[in-house]
Amino acid sequence: MATVLKERINLKEINCEKELTLAVIGGKWKLIILWHLGLGGTKRFSELKRLIPSITQKMLTNQLRELEDDGLVHRKVYAEVPPRVEYSLTEYGEKLMPILKLMYQWGKEYGEKFVWK
Repeated sequence: MATVLKERINLKEINCEKELTLAVIGGKWKLIILWHLGLGGTKRFSELKRLIPSITQKMLTNQLRELEDDGLVHRKVYAEVPPRVEYSLTEYGEKLMPILKLMYQWGKEYGEKFVWK
């Protein structure tokens, strides 16, 4: 896990833990994927795709792989025909949920005051 993360993130550009956190969960889709898994529990790939219709299949696959490599998402493959794969949050992924809920609340309040009024 750490090796893959270090290959993807330039640690020389990381100055503090906050920047590391943003490097791991940053981007357009990761927070949304984590949000759906955290609130809705275990999901199959097709369920996530349905919940996030504007994400491409390739991007969802890439983001799930990165989240798995970073230890935030668990991927479980069932030996069935057709194959079934389910995604869920790991313990570290679960620890992000209070932060994501605070971000949601902040965004809602900010939007109501400054954006959607």
